[in-house]
Amino acid sequence: MALITYLTTVKFGPGEIAGLEADVAGLGMSKPLIVTDKGIVAAGLIATIQGHSPRLAAAPLFEETPTNPTEAAALAALALYRAQGCDGLVAIGGGSPIDLAKAVALLATHEGPLERYAAILGGVERITAAVAPVLAVPTTSGTGSEVGRAALVTLEDGRKLGFISPYLIPKLAVCDPDLTLGLPAWLTAATGMDAVTHCIETYLSPRENPPAEAIALDGLKRAVAFIERAVQDGADREARKEMMMAALQGGLTFQKGLGAVHALSHPLGGLKDVSLHHGTLNAVLLPAVLRFNAPAAEAKYAAIRAALNLPAETDLADWIAALVKRLGMPGSLLQMGLPREVLPAIAEAATKDHSSATNPRPASAADYLEMLEASFS
Repeated sequence: MALITYLTTVKFGPGEIAGLEADVAGLGMSKPLIVTDKGIVAAGLIATIQGHSPRLAAAPLFEETPTNPTEAAALAALALYRAQGCDGLVAIGGGSPIDLAKAVALLATHEGPLERYAAILGGVERITAAVAPVLAVPTTSGTGSEVGRAALVTLEDGRKLGFISPYLIPKLAVCDPDLTLGLPAWLTAATGMDAVTHCIETYLSPRENPPAEAIALDGLKRAVAFIERAVQDGADREARKEMMMAALQGGLTFQKGLGAVHALSHPLGGLKDVSLHHGTLNAVLLPAVLRFNAPAAEAKYAAIRAALNLPAETDLADWIAALVKRLGMPGSLLQMGLPREVLPAIAEAATKDHSSATNPRPASAADYLEMLEASFS
């Protein structure tokens, strides 16, 4: 086992879920609410995890987390939390259940509405240490939400907003790569490219944070080295372990902020008429964003090439596009089912997203529209 304390505490290694009973008790939870989704329940992971913890075996379960967390789902989970007299949350799954649990932890201890705490609406300073404790158990390797300070939630009016605070970081993350064994190839690829994007965007962010940059580069090297193995063989334990670490490292570097990929994927993920997987969106958008940012980040692009042992003349955008193709992922927004008519509105929304501020090159709505068009077909 590796015990890591960096922003929060992480228990990392195969078999770590065996200690969940003590972990839950250690956070002072006598009656936690489990937040997950139907896919995790159907896969048998909840039953496996509950087998290691009497408290979790007896805990109320919220399994209605949607693909992209919503305010409605957060309010429904909050109602169950209060009705059952819960005193903390255990989030089990990918980024969606973990982000939803963060929203519930916030609403359980802070007066609503949820919108009041959105980062772009001045909500960061309104979030206090009173946030209910969250223990995160990731079952995918991508979002890094288990150590991230943000929750992305789609409000009732369709806006997908970020809620950001160090108090939203889970108190403990239990990262057991055995929980990802057998994950479908498409989901392994999509979540893995999410981790790749996190490491690249946080590294390119203009905020000064050398420790985070070192972590981002190391995470990127791990992800690139093992993502294809993990996709090809769901039982490859080394690949699963390395991908979970890469995802964790991407999450640890969120302190630097993200960039244009996420400024675009956030509003795209909030669309109600089409369901778009976040990691797949990032994979499709990343090449166009890399081309846009290249003039503003030449030294860092060179450092990325060096870290990945790529020739100095390598075009990073083309290299990423080729990787996405080898992984069997969609190569365009059109292939994902996005209607072209939404592009101008998404471009405008991207300028208002909190991730836009830390893109290495300032981007206007016209710039974002060009990136969308380049990613469309």
